[in-house]
Amino acid sequence: MGRALADSFAVARAVFEEVDAALGESLSATIFEGPEDKLTLTANAQPALMAVSLATLRVLEAEAGLDVARNAAFVAGHSLGEYSALAAAGSLTVSDAARLLRIRGDAMQKAVPVGEGAMAALLGLDLEAARAVAAEAAEGDVCQAANDNAPGQVVVSGAKAAIERALVIAKSKGAKRAVLLPVSAPFHCALMQPAADVMREALAGVKIVAPKAPLVANVTASPLTDPEDIRKRLVEQVTGAVRWRESVGFMAGAGVTRFIEIGAGKVLSGLVKRIADGATGEAVGSPDDIERLKTDGAFGAS
Repeated sequence: MGRALADSFAVARAVFEEVDAALGESLSATIFEGPEDKLTLTANAQPALMAVSLATLRVLEAEAGLDVARNAAFVAGHSLGEYSALAAAGSLTVSDAARLLRIRGDAMQKAVPVGEGAMAALLGLDLEAARAVAAEAAEGDVCQAANDNAPGQVVVSGAKAAIERALVIAKSKGAKRAVLLPVSAPFHCALMQPAADVMREALAGVKIVAPKAPLVANVTASPLTDPEDIRKRLVEQVTGAVRWRESVGFMAGAGVTRFIEIGAGKVLSGLVKRIADGATGEAVGSPDDIERLKTDGAFGAS
């Protein structure tokens, strides 16, 4: 992951080196070479994904003329991606984002003993139906809608027994599919409160400045520019739902027609196409992708 960028562009290598220095270890070696089971540990995966996103962004700035302040109406990221978005917009430094994501990953993993929490995707149910399923399944346990990803794609999170009940109830209420997700903890629900407390303390000591483009926040699905409001919402995000469908809908309603997913993967650009009629979503994470944007003059450079 990210190796082709690092091999091809000095500005990308500089991002990975900055992340390594911030964490006091060679995370880049794990990003480039694995092993996969080490990379996917949430304490590694979170800063690693941010590093690849910011390395890609730096190359877009250097090679394709991207200027976030000029070219972006908004920035947004899904869950940990919100830190990447803030770093992209200059609100957080890359070093601070890396350190915060390492703390966040550790805290989220420690918040709930392994095996006691779970998450499940409910496909074919809208948000209100998924919330009704979660409420019925709870039976005194935590069970919440955690990610509203796209029309008909909602993730629930909570105590394992409650999530298992939700699978059965969802199918009885017409879900096309209801499947457990291979995650290490029940993210974005009340069980993450210990991690939210850790992040409140960690974020209190970090400088946050106004972003170059407004951040459409996960927990509000609305734009933020005030640093203290951003700090508050990053804490709330640990236990709050990721309102991605609404966030993309807000941006589309504000006139955005082109969404560019910067970094590893293409899940979010796929979701954009399902959420916003007429909008384009494209994933940019390789030297070839960057050359394509450079050639089409996407950012006013060719």
